[in-house]
Amino acid sequence: MAGHYDKKEVREPGAREKDLFKRLPAVLAAAMKAPGFKRHFGKIDPRAITSRAALAQLPVQRKSDLPALQKANLPFGGFVPGKAGSFGRLFMSPGPIFEPEPIGHDVWRLARSLSAAGFKRGDIVLNTFSYHLTPGAWCFDSGARAMGCAVIPAGPGNTEAQLDLIEAYRPAAYTGVPDFLKILLDAAKERGRDASSITKALVSGAAFPPSLQKELASRGVDAYQAYAIAECGVIAYETEARQGLVLNEDVILEIVRPGTGDPVVAGEVGEIVVTVLDTHHPLIRLATGDLTAELPGASPCGRTNMRIKGWMGRADQTAKVKGMFVRPEQIAEVLKRHPEITRARLVVARDGEQDTMVLKAETRDKKPEFLLSVGATIQSVLKLKGAVEPVKPGSLPNDGKVIDDIRPVG
Repeated sequence: MAGHYDKKEVREPGAREKDLFKRLPAVLAAAMKAPGFKRHFGKIDPRAITSRAALAQLPVQRKSDLPALQKANLPFGGFVPGKAGSFGRLFMSPGPIFEPEPIGHDVWRLARSLSAAGFKRGDIVLNTFSYHLTPGAWCFDSGARAMGCAVIPAGPGNTEAQLDLIEAYRPAAYTGVPDFLKILLDAAKERGRDASSITKALVSGAAFPPSLQKELASRGVDAYQAYAIAECGVIAYETEARQGLVLNEDVILEIVRPGTGDPVVAGEVGEIVVTVLDTHHPLIRLATGDLTAELPGASPCGRTNMRIKGWMGRADQTAKVKGMFVRPEQIAEVLKRHPEITRARLVVARDGEQDTMVLKAETRDKKPEFLLSVGATIQSVLKLKGAVEPVKPGSLPNDGKVIDDIRPVG
């Protein structure tokens, strides 16, 4: 099994499919014990959901609806069968969306993707995802420790301290958003610090264009990407083949026409809908809002699971910026706090290898102190810094768009 995490990765596809749908009815039965799922699905017989066609008849649950559903029935909207106290950790992601962490070994299914990125037992991992409130850091932390790695819980920011950690512990591996890895390497070069111990990375939470992957490789870092969400961890991951992302095990992925639950034909771009076979924290047809397309055939790396092209944009106006989701309702909150703004549009772009945000605000108040106060509100509500550009009232297009993500795809 050299190069593979276990035998599951090289199963005959038909055997994998049979196993997934043999296990699905028990997961559905567990989900139906939660009142939210019971209302959502109505009268269904979990024992009858044993194929993709049958699964496709169930309604999708939209991730974008979770904040309102959870607010109406705290903390999980009635969509988790167990009590909050039965979980290991409890998180709050932007939205807000409340997420539980099941108790167990590698519950976020990260180890497989770390293995594909070349992580090995005994590696020291610099984990720069945030450990504050959100699950990202804990997902990668638990996956690395499940592999037998030692983890430095560094979190994001504080570049000087990060360089101290790197020189002291000599980590071989990095986990975090790709932009911050470049920042660390740039800072090390500028300050004459030694970050050469980092030779491999698994990045997630932000765009990872080929140009940045190539630049990191020129710095001696072999970096791979994983597609993950806070609700379930890694859904798909990159392998040494560098041809799309391979679907994780124990996950059923559908690609549907945006706004519906109807699967698209193979190869057509659509929205990712994920079902996770976990009876403690079941996810059934969760529509992520992310777009992708299926790649034909098996990966040259030998893994036989379905492949996707990776993240290809958003099916809705929610955008992921520097690993954080930015939602239309958050922009509405900014405007609510500043009635001087009549309409606004958040433009998300790239400057070099970093994400940028500019709030184009229709307002007659262009005083610097007012614009600074709006910028402070953006950081408070979105947990990200963004510039503010005043524009003439009535000048923004009347198309209902609140978030305009103009970053290049691919």
